[in-house]
Amino acid sequence: AFIMVVDQTTISHPDHPLLVIDLFGVEIENEFRAIPSQIQGIENNLSIANMDFEDFASEVGEDGIFRGYGPHLG
Repeated sequence: AFIMVVDQTTISHPDHPLLVIDLFGVEIENEFRAIPSQIQGIENNLSIANMDFEDFASEVGEDGIFRGYGPHLG
């Protein structure tokens, strides 16, 4: 289970990254941010268990924001 949150950072950051939180995560890294254009893909893949939370969390950029997969995106 996961939740996506719009908070002050989402509103004030120029990229409007939503906070994605793993509700059952026991890992220290149980949250990350993602830009709005990636939210649907994250939701789809997590909901059908096609990918795990860690698959996305491990691909965030240096700023802690997931912008998608690909060498040009980190």
